Amino acid sequence: MAPVPSSTYSAITLNINGEKHALSVDHRTTLLDALRERLDLTGTKKGCDQGQCGACTVLLDGRRAVSCLQLAVAAEGREITTIEGVAEGERLHPVQQAFLDLDGYQCGYCTPGQICSAIAVIEEHAAGWPSAATDDVRPEAGPPPLTPEEIRERMSGNLCRCGAYVSIVQAVARAAAVEARTAGNDTAETAENAEAAA
Repeated sequence: MAPVPSSTYSAITLNINGEKHALSVDHRTTLLDALRERLDLTGTKKGCDQGQCGACTVLLDGRRAVSCLQLAVAAEGREITTIEGVAEGERLHPVQQAFLDLDGYQCGYCTPGQICSAIAVIEEHAAGWPSAATDDVRPEAGPPPLTPEEIRERMSGNLCRCGAYVSIVQAVARAAAVEARTAGNDTAETAENAEAAA
C-alpha cells in the first residue's frame, strides 16, 4: 500500500478547555473525530454525523458549533470548550446543575450537546440576540422575555430521542435565572418568570 501523501495532513494545535493539544491530522478529520478518537474527549457525542441532531455541540470562541461539520484544521487558533470544560473544578456549571436538579435528561446521550447549547443560548439571550420567536427584534428593545417559547426555539437544533424537552426547557430557564441573579443584571426577572412558566 502506498504511503499517504503528506500534503493531505497538517500539524495543528487545538486549544481545548484551556489546554493546548498538538496533533497531526488528515485535512478531512472533523473536530468531533479529533476530540473523540484522537484526544479521548468522549463527552462530545456522535449522533447523526450530519449536523442535524446537535449531540456533538461544542463551543467555539463561546458560540455554538456542531463539531461533526467543523474540520479540525479550521478550529486551530480558536478556543474550544467541550462538556468536559464547562464546570469549574468540582463546581458544576449552573446549566449542568439545573439539568441534574430538574431531570433534564433521560438516557443522557444528547445531554452534553444540550448543555453546551444551553450555555450559549443563555449568553445569546442576555446579549439581546433575537430568535425566530422574538416579537420585537429592534436592538433598542433589549433582550426579549425568556419565555418557554423562546427557549424552545433557541434550543431547537438539539434533538432528544427520549423526549425530555419539558425538563430541558425548565433547566435552561432555571440556569438563566441563576446566572442573571449572579451577574446582577435586569434579565433575572424575565428568566425567573420563564422558569415559573416552564
